[in-house]
Amino acid sequence: MSETVKVILFFMAAFAIMVASAPIGIPLLHKLKFGQTIRKEGPETHLAKNGTPTMGGLMILLSFVIPCIFLLKNIEVLIPLIATILFGIIGFLDDFIKVKKKNSQGLRAWQKMGLQVAVTLGILLYMYFFTDISMAVKIPFVSGEFDLGWVIILIDFIVIIGTDTGANFTDGLDGLVSKVTLVILAFLFAVALKQESVLIYPIAVFAGSLFAFLLFNAHPAKVFMGDTGALALGGFVALCAIELKVPIFLVIIAFVYVAEVASVMMQVSYFKLTHGKRIFKMTPIHHHFEKCGWPEEKVVTVFTIVTLLLCLAAYLGV
Repeated sequence: MSETVKVILFFMAAFAIMVASAPIGIPLLHKLKFGQTIRKEGPETHLAKNGTPTMGGLMILLSFVIPCIFLLKNIEVLIPLIATILFGIIGFLDDFIKVKKKNSQGLRAWQKMGLQVAVTLGILLYMYFFTDISMAVKIPFVSGEFDLGWVIILIDFIVIIGTDTGANFTDGLDGLVSKVTLVILAFLFAVALKQESVLIYPIAVFAGSLFAFLLFNAHPAKVFMGDTGALALGGFVALCAIELKVPIFLVIIAFVYVAEVASVMMQVSYFKLTHGKRIFKMTPIHHHFEKCGWPEEKVVTVFTIVTLLLCLAAYLGV
């Protein structure tokens, strides 16, 4: 069987599992009253979304994990798979607390970050000391690969935490994080194909899951992925980038993630320094554009196009 056929089969398998699970999963989430609690201070247009089922990331994980069972003999696939599941579990805990409390606050910030740090360090230390996976890096538009020794653990730690947090913050509009991430996955797939990496298969699987999820998550969304899906997604993207030696490229290809995190950090810092003044009308930054009068669909489209252009530019520098 050719590689092309296998990639298509893995993609379609994930797509089919997601499509098949949604008619069961969404009503079940409704029945369990796992509804999203919308922040009152958010855009008024979002108030209508209150009660929309969340934790749809469980269906994404299901449609991702099942096809990947056939790839477990490859350590290069096993590590991103484990990372995706572990980050998904952290997200699930956060979502579960939110729906039980009926508010938008889940795990405490230090609890959530502590769990992310523990998972990240565990994965990186295992990769560095117990596997033969190269952790060398490529620098955009510079030829060659660079072995940075143990310093790479620090760099990759920042990459994973930043990407995971960025994906989490980007998940605030119908279809936004799904569409932006699909473009990022297309870039990673092209790099994996160029390197003849086995990662083409799990990337195809995750893309199939997200494509199918968009059938139910595009505006107006029938289900949200929640932190369960967003954290899992961020972990997968980060680990694939690390194994493909392009973690630094995430600053370019995942610029939307970066902007979402940066906007929150800037807003909080400026608010504290000026005792109440704000840079943006609301953060993460996608809400700022909504407050400026942009329809939700326009924000999603613009952010996706920006990601596409940046991914095309970044590929020239691989």
